[in-house]
Amino acid sequence: MKRTLYIPLLIAVALFASCKSGKYDATEKVYKKKATEYADLYKEAPVESQLAKINSNDKEWIASINFGIRKPNYVMIHHTAQDSLAQTVKTFHSAKAGVSSHYVIGRDGKIVQMVNDLFRGHHAGAGKWGNDTDLNSSSIGIELDNNGTTDPWSDAQINALIALLTTLKDTYKIPQANFIGHMDYAPTRKNDPSRFPWKKLAQSGFGYWYDEYLETPPANFDVKLALRIIGYDVKNLDAAIKGFKHHYIQNNANSANLNDQELKILYSIFKKYL
Repeated sequence: MKRTLYIPLLIAVALFASCKSGKYDATEKVYKKKATEYADLYKEAPVESQLAKINSNDKEWIASINFGIRKPNYVMIHHTAQDSLAQTVKTFHSAKAGVSSHYVIGRDGKIVQMVNDLFRGHHAGAGKWGNDTDLNSSSIGIELDNNGTTDPWSDAQINALIALLTTLKDTYKIPQANFIGHMDYAPTRKNDPSRFPWKKLAQSGFGYWYDEYLETPPANFDVKLALRIIGYDVKNLDAAIKGFKHHYIQNNANSANLNDQELKILYSIFKKYL
């Protein structure tokens, strides 16, 4: 009697596992096809597809032995501004949306990788940090499942993020200063991740936070220069100030004015980049 019940149970479990594992078969097939196409380009030697484009009759392929693959040098953190991890996964499967991130972290701390670290994800868009105007090519994007307005940041989610950042920092030797938010890179159009616990990340070695004791900046302290040295694009100074405030102050962040306390915070952060 027990054996009779056991066999159908095994079949049901197998069918359930089969259905579950097949949920993303279509998108996995597209991913593997694209990855194979890129692998073929990497393997091409001589690189005829590139050499042929050069308008010259005197050209030759002579291979060097010194080269490598993409090395991520930044991590950019986002909030999804969506309602669930599943909805974000669906968005990143949309060719029409055309966006992606290397990782998505759910509210419960689940880490989902969606793009190989060594591939160029589509998460940063237009912006500038330092002299870099294409952080898609030099960064790893991490999306945090959060609606961007009322959702709290759970301990499980932030602890999972810190675990992931620890791995990425160690693997790619990413400098502490190079863990930034989308609002830092694109302050004219982004404020994410909003209300975010940057201090906790900085205490773990990811980005900087201001000192507990804040010095008064000198009379000739140049706000524009300080923001530029930190990394902000100061072509639109008001936007740069708002981006800084979204990251480090988080109160009255839509104002481009800096009060005395906020100037002290800017001065403290600025000194860490000298």
